[in-house]
Amino acid sequence: MILAATHFAISIPTHPDHERLRKVHSRSLLTVKVRSSLNRVSDLNTVESTSISSAPRKVCDCFDLYNELVPYAKAWSWQKSIVNEKKALIERNEECPDSLIVLQHDPVYTMGTSSSDEFLNFDPKDAPYEVYRTERGGEVTYHGPGQLVMYPLINLRNHKMDLHWYLRALEEVIIRVLDKTFSIKASRLEGLTGVWVGNQKLAAIGIRVTQWITYHGLALNVTTDLTPFERIVPCGILDRQVGSIKGLLAESQSIAEYGGEDVRCLNDCELIDIAHESLIKEFSEIFQLTTHQKPISKLDIRKEMLR
Repeated sequence: MILAATHFAISIPTHPDHERLRKVHSRSLLTVKVRSSLNRVSDLNTVESTSISSAPRKVCDCFDLYNELVPYAKAWSWQKSIVNEKKALIERNEECPDSLIVLQHDPVYTMGTSSSDEFLNFDPKDAPYEVYRTERGGEVTYHGPGQLVMYPLINLRNHKMDLHWYLRALEEVIIRVLDKTFSIKASRLEGLTGVWVGNQKLAAIGIRVTQWITYHGLALNVTTDLTPFERIVPCGILDRQVGSIKGLLAESQSIAEYGGEDVRCLNDCELIDIAHESLIKEFSEIFQLTTHQKPISKLDIRKEMLR
């Protein structure tokens, strides 16, 4: 894991229990035994204690475009405008609530501040898709249709001012989604950020934190076409693969049902809908937040006001 700090700005590399979904078999679809990347017991204990807290929940503004394809540059601009707004609130000693953006992206490659071109299997001047070098840490990754992206813009002063806790919390959101909704047993790998099933990475996590405000976030491969990952070395990891929920369900010999139907028989849109609902639910539980839907027009208004 790479951390870079400048003027208290920290970069970290990228890299639904749904009520209607019931498990038919007592065993999970996939069981994987790997070592946890939780180097401190307190990380796990803190995540667990957060998710069962009895304290009143704070409201989180949620800009939900999960079924739309949003250009990366636009979403990146939205994030930066919200971060600037939150910084201004903190400077005025005013309440600084949390925000969340959920969407899918048009096909795009993104790189961290110190990413190396050696992990690109193409000429950067003749890239198959747009390439953006961002302020997050870490190496290159791909975003595209069928991949749910969550950008939490969290004021860690409202939670725990601990970056390791925050990373573990994001991983826990994905692990619970896979387990409770799709009966896929996922875990962490020691020394690597993200969520894995065996040798396959299903979710990448890459964040930046400035003045204890987070942005960038996580990407979960649901029905993603994995072919574009072949044009890069995802997250700079040479000896591991990238996977998706759809792919793992197709490989499974067990059965999990959703509304009386085999999950493996659901179409791509249905899988996206289910995964999205579960992501929002588990994110809200882990961070003890109540999401409040906001129209996307509010993002553009904020951007104009901060110019």
